[in-house]
Amino acid sequence: MAIVDWFVGRDPIFQALLATCFTWFMTAAGSAVVFGFKSINRKVLDGMLGFAAGVMIAASFWSLLAPAIQMAEEAGQAPWIPAVIGFLLGGVFLRLIDRILPHLHVGLPSEEAEGLPTRWHKSILLVLAITLHNFPEGLAVGVAFGAVSAGMPAATLAGAVALALGIGIQNFPEGAAVSVPLRREGLGRFKSFWYGQMSGVVEPIAGVLGAAAVIIARPILPYALAFAAGAMIFVVVEDIIPESQQDKNTDISTMGAMLGFAVMMTLDVALG
Repeated sequence: MAIVDWFVGRDPIFQALLATCFTWFMTAAGSAVVFGFKSINRKVLDGMLGFAAGVMIAASFWSLLAPAIQMAEEAGQAPWIPAVIGFLLGGVFLRLIDRILPHLHVGLPSEEAEGLPTRWHKSILLVLAITLHNFPEGLAVGVAFGAVSAGMPAATLAGAVALALGIGIQNFPEGAAVSVPLRREGLGRFKSFWYGQMSGVVEPIAGVLGAAAVIIARPILPYALAFAAGAMIFVVVEDIIPESQQDKNTDISTMGAMLGFAVMMTLDVALG
């Protein structure tokens, strides 16, 4: 595949940076929807959020947990230990961030903002909620590229590229999910777009940190992959799925999740 060939031979941290810049670009592309629409039908939004959840669930297993288990086996370790420990630590880490970082989920009044008390504007809190979603996604992509550089048979460049593609695809609806509500709150089109795309800035940062961490400390690689999976599952269960079902469009959001899972699974199996 041409896109995979393009990554061959490049520095792994640079690979992670490029891949996460793509996922950031897809967030910006989704945010650009605000230039054409002031609002999105709630059923469409719930379907898009469900799709994003499905992609993240599939990526957590196919791209992260399964390779972590295989790597532990190849290293002669009990395969379940790194997977369980890393997975739970990822969830605990996101829980701590969730408790500290002020943020507000889409569709909720300002009074229901989470994290430390703050007087920040509602628009900033909405952006921070999506930023919280994006951190583990960027981390997952970075760790995947770092795993390839470590020479582990379970990690492939095609698999890392497939993960970046899947995360990028689901970032499109996430970008729209923050910029359009901001527009509805009264912000101008450009400011709504700007805040929406800014929610994706954290992905290149997390991607570079993830790749560098596993390159420097190769023994933590299975734990790092499982950590990224746990962080993503936390976001899906704590944030995205509840948001997608606020208006009781459970069938639409569920079918969106099924489709997202199928798309990510296809990318990972076909390319990885």
